[in-house]
Amino acid sequence: LILKYSSPNFTSLSEDGITYCFINVVSWGREEYIRGLSNSFRIGDCVVIENPLVQPKDSEKEERFSPSTSSSYRLLVSENFSTVRSCCNPEIETKLLSLLHLPIKDPQDYYSLGDIVHNGQSLNGNFINILAAVRSVGELKYFTTADRRKGQRCEIKLFDETVPSFLMVCWDNESMQLAQTWIPRETVLFIADVRVNYDGFRNCMTSTVNSKTIITTNPDTKEANLLFSFAKEYTEIGGLDDDDPEQANEVINLHSIVDVFTVQQIKNKAKDNVGKSDLIYGIVYAYITLLHIDSDVSKLIRSRCARCKYMIGTSGECTNTSCPDGSMNSTSIITSFDFWVDLSDHTGTLQSCNLVGSTAEKTLGYTVDEFCSLTEQQKTSLKWSFLLERCKIYLKLIAAGNARSGVRVNLLSCKVADPEEASQTLSAMGIC
Repeated sequence: LILKYSSPNFTSLSEDGITYCFINVVSWGREEYIRGLSNSFRIGDCVVIENPLVQPKDSEKEERFSPSTSSSYRLLVSENFSTVRSCCNPEIETKLLSLLHLPIKDPQDYYSLGDIVHNGQSLNGNFINILAAVRSVGELKYFTTADRRKGQRCEIKLFDETVPSFLMVCWDNESMQLAQTWIPRETVLFIADVRVNYDGFRNCMTSTVNSKTIITTNPDTKEANLLFSFAKEYTEIGGLDDDDPEQANEVINLHSIVDVFTVQQIKNKAKDNVGKSDLIYGIVYAYITLLHIDSDVSKLIRSRCARCKYMIGTSGECTNTSCPDGSMNSTSIITSFDFWVDLSDHTGTLQSCNLVGSTAEKTLGYTVDEFCSLTEQQKTSLKWSFLLERCKIYLKLIAAGNARSGVRVNLLSCKVADPEEASQTLSAMGIC
């Protein structure tokens, strides 16, 4: 059973369904032969290897560049004497495929994401094991190096009970293809021998899949099952409904957003993008038709732990049971606006649009503390100053079948529109 695949050297890791051991397989030969093997098999394929040469493994070299194995040997596949072919025995395949969900390392031997973050640069450059759930799978990004070699990369966001977002980067085709099969918020990974580094540009710890890394998808272990249950419950209560914390403070140049839409055009665009992760940016001239800022303040303001960024419960304590802060105090709590608004124009209504953080502060003209000091009459007056006016609203959109309007909408900016500007823009669109 192939667990790891690297080209062009055709290095794979095999797993024996009876003795449950791991061994590296290396093949050397003509470029045509190696590329043929490389294109013939993928991670999870069951293969029969005939006439391999059994060699003692070079422990020092293999520990540096190859996946860790329980065997003292390795298999050398020769172009002239060996054969690698697909296994066609359904009974054997069934037994072997069940092993895909067993980690190659001790299932209790791993770092939590919180351990990595808190240990910081002391782990820089180390190869460690991680157990985490998939938060998001990014699109493939293509690049060209200084010497004109083309490449691609894929960024995966992970989370667990201790950290809401942690970056893992894939550079090789096999791991990137494997990543495309992961379902965000429903997939748990045991990642053996991933390299962790301090990223000076991002000012945080990150991880990188390398030639040693073996990723076990949805491991059949007690620890993984507990994490899966946490991920499911945390998702259901809306713990991941916000934008990625790493992107929460992203700076978007509003001047680069020039496309103007009606509400109906936004809904149509969302339908065309169902199943895609593409972000859509645009402008809408609309009225805010739902704005409950004069309601219970607890429905408008969200409190998070300053340490781990998890929600603060009604009891005033961090909802993350693994949070190192434990008892909370005013200095370890971050408060921010987080509420929904409805946007309407002559073509329809976008329900439950998210207005959060600094965007909400700029829109309302008050910080959280200042807003909390307003009287109910002042809040009501502020509310009606928006309900009676057409606004120019910059939006970030992503298609979401489970959203009320079929699209998740985040407001990037909201100001009362200049009447002349709005009239000219809408007239140019053929809208009176």
